[in-house]
Amino acid sequence: MSIEGKVVAVTGASSGIGEATARHLASLGAVVVLGARRADRLDQIVGEITAGGGVATAVRVDVTDPADLRSLVGVAVERFGRLDVLVGNAGITKIGPMAELDLAGWQAMIDVNVNGVLHGIAAALPVFRRQGSGHLVTVVSTSGLKIVPTQAVYAGTKNAVRTFLEALRQESTDGLLRTTSISPGYVRTELVDNAFEDPAVREEVQKSMADLGIEPAAVARAIAFAIDQPEDVEIGDLTIRPTRQG
Repeated sequence: MSIEGKVVAVTGASSGIGEATARHLASLGAVVVLGARRADRLDQIVGEITAGGGVATAVRVDVTDPADLRSLVGVAVERFGRLDVLVGNAGITKIGPMAELDLAGWQAMIDVNVNGVLHGIAAALPVFRRQGSGHLVTVVSTSGLKIVPTQAVYAGTKNAVRTFLEALRQESTDGLLRTTSISPGYVRTELVDNAFEDPAVREEVQKSMADLGIEPAAVARAIAFAIDQPEDVEIGDLTIRPTRQG
């Protein structure tokens, strides 16, 4: 079973990597179920995919709420009969030295980046087990591969998720489940727009991302590559970054 005809749910699908992934997979014949908090934006994307001949629907999803992830998975199963892939893409970052003691920022990253992924796993795994197959594709970050100052907690959340997926892979060698971690580097998304309190620092980083970052579509193609493998082949980790990134 190639990408064509697969039912794929995507979180964080209202912009950036999630939006690009939904659009790209739909163009390859997948049925896409988009989840994010911005329902108006989701409706616009679904309308454009549908107008282009694709099949898509949307569910308002806040990944910090387990019920919302159950709803996303439930809509896929109820409307399209199954769920083949869950792309866990929703994520946030708050950047700054640990000495700033940004407890609220740390908690927000844990709620979205860690608990949000766990909520998706909890919603999708029973469905995958019942139908005999499934694929968890989760977007982590190169920040977890190269630890740098000001990104300690963000990197920690991403490495926690990487650990979850590796353990789940080892627990699932019956061939029913595939797991993939996608580690993007600098990508032109909205991720850094709310990462800094200082407007001047935020503007500087936004300019740097615009200059150095790659397009979200590049990550979408990597996700499609992992999904498109034969069922007995698992792409465990993919790192994709700009050629100029240090």
